Amino acid sequence: MKFNAGNAGRKWPCSGLSRDQWAVVILAVLLIPAAALAEINIPLPQPRPAAAPAFDRADDKQAGQGTPVPTEVPPAPTACRLALTDAVAIAPSIPPITGPGVCGGDDLVRLEAVVLPDGGRVSVKPAATLRCTMASAIADWIRTDMVPLAEGLGSRVSELDNFDSFECRGRNRVAGAKLSEHGRANALDVRAVKLANGRTIDLTDRAVERDLREKALASVCARFTTVLGPGSDGYHENHIHLDLIQRRNGYRICHWEIYDPMPAVAPLLPAERPAEASPREIVADHRPEATTPPAPPPAAAPPEKPATSAKPETAPFPGSKSTSQASGSAAPPSTAVQPAKVTLPRPRPKDRVVASSSGAASKPAKRKPRRRHSDLPPFLQQLFR
Repeated sequence: MKFNAGNAGRKWPCSGLSRDQWAVVILAVLLIPAAALAEINIPLPQPRPAAAPAFDRADDKQAGQGTPVPTEVPPAPTACRLALTDAVAIAPSIPPITGPGVCGGDDLVRLEAVVLPDGGRVSVKPAATLRCTMASAIADWIRTDMVPLAEGLGSRVSELDNFDSFECRGRNRVAGAKLSEHGRANALDVRAVKLANGRTIDLTDRAVERDLREKALASVCARFTTVLGPGSDGYHENHIHLDLIQRRNGYRICHWEIYDPMPAVAPLLPAERPAEASPREIVADHRPEATTPPAPPPAAAPPEKPATSAKPETAPFPGSKSTSQASGSAAPPSTAVQPAKVTLPRPRPKDRVVASSSGAASKPAKRKPRRRHSDLPPFLQQLFR
C-alpha cells in the first residue's frame, strides 16, 4: 500500500487534530534550526568523581549495556586495625566468621608473624586466626617482654609455637560445656618459644630454669585476663592458655603453677648425719626377746641308804602284820624315785588352738605382727619419739 495523508489517517487515526494540522506540525519540526535546540536547557547528569570506586563489570550483559554493577562497600577499619600495621605484625584482615551456632566474630586477622623493633620477624606457626585485639596483645607481648628475655640468654626470638587458636568448641573440648573463647577467636594456646640459636623454651617443662618461667608467668598475667597452665584444671599441663575475655568488675584468672624439676635418681637411703650435729638420743629396744622353752632340770640323784640303820617296818593297819613278817623274811626298803616335775612354757598367742563349735580343732589363729618404731629407718624414728 502506498503511503499518503489519507491512508495515514485511516491506519493511525488521531482524534483532535485534522489532517492539515498534522502537516503543519511536521513541517515545523523539520524547519526548526539546530541552534534553537541548543538554547533549550536540558538537565544532564554530573560527571563521575575521581575518588569513586570502579564498577565491577563482571556481568557481560550489564557491561555491554553500560549499566554499572553496584558493589558492597567494605566497613571502615577499626582503631585496632589501623594500629596493627606491617611495622608491628604481618596480620592480613580476613572476612568475618559466622557460625556454626554462636561461634565466630568480626574484625578478624590471620597472624602470620610479629615484626620486631629491629626489623626481624617472629613466625607464628601455624598462623593463628584471631580477633584484632588479641593479635595486637600477642604482638605486644613478644615485642616488649619476650625479646628482652631472649637477649638475656644471648639470642633472639625466632618462632612462636601455636598450639591452638580459632576452633568452634566448648571449654576443654567437653561436650555440652560453655563456649570456649577459642570459638570466638579470642584465645591462643602457646606451647613454646624458639630462639635463633636453636634452643626451645618449653613454658611447661620442669627442666627449664625456674626464673625464666617465672618471668614469663608475670608477663602474661599482666597482659591477659585468663592464664591457665599446669596445675589449673588438668587440661593445660602441656601448654599455656591465653585469652582476653571480659568479666564483671575486671576480674582476672591467673593459675599457672611453676613446678621444680624432678630428681634424677630417687634417694634409697637417708643422707648421712653431719658430724657437727648434736648427739642423738638412743631409744632402748623394747622388743620382746624370743621365748625358748627352758631345758628340763636334771633328775635328782636317789638318796644314799645308810648301811647300819634300817627303818623298822610297821603294819599298815593296827593289829595287822606286815608283809615281811607274813613272808618270814625282812623286805628291803623301797628305792623308787619319784619323777621330777617339769614346768613347760606357756604357748605363745599365735600358737593357740581355737576350737570350733563342732569340737574339732581349727587352724591356729594368726595375729598380724605389730610394726615397732625400732624397725623404722633412723630418720623416721625421730617422728615417733
